[in-house]
Amino acid sequence: MDINLTTPALLFPAISLLLLAYTNRFLALAALIRDLHARYTTKPDSIILKQIANLRTRVILIRDMQIFGIGSLFLCVLCMFLLFAGRTLIGSYVFGVSLLLMMASLAFMIREIALSVGALNLHLSDLEHEIELHR
Repeated sequence: MDINLTTPALLFPAISLLLLAYTNRFLALAALIRDLHARYTTKPDSIILKQIANLRTRVILIRDMQIFGIGSLFLCVLCMFLLFAGRTLIGSYVFGVSLLLMMASLAFMIREIALSVGALNLHLSDLEHEIELHR
């Protein structure tokens, strides 16, 4: 396979947008954690504790998503430098590793989305009885 400077450059917009999305998810979760913590301190509830535990796991996953995404971006830049320096073979391998890191980042995102759905189900669990009564 032939690889030139434009090949890793194609990933830059995608990686940048993903990192922005990851940061936005992190900020939203941080605000939610702060809100739930305040609610729990005024009125302790086991559901709130379960939600906070779920959010803690999700924040860790987002941290890992960001680390692997940043690693992918770093290796893309390194790949471009190596290609610019005429080191095509090593640049190809570095680009391959950057793709693997991006795949790992996306895999963490899939897991975080699954936990997000679980959190919504937990949030709605207190309404299940009401939903059944209205059917």
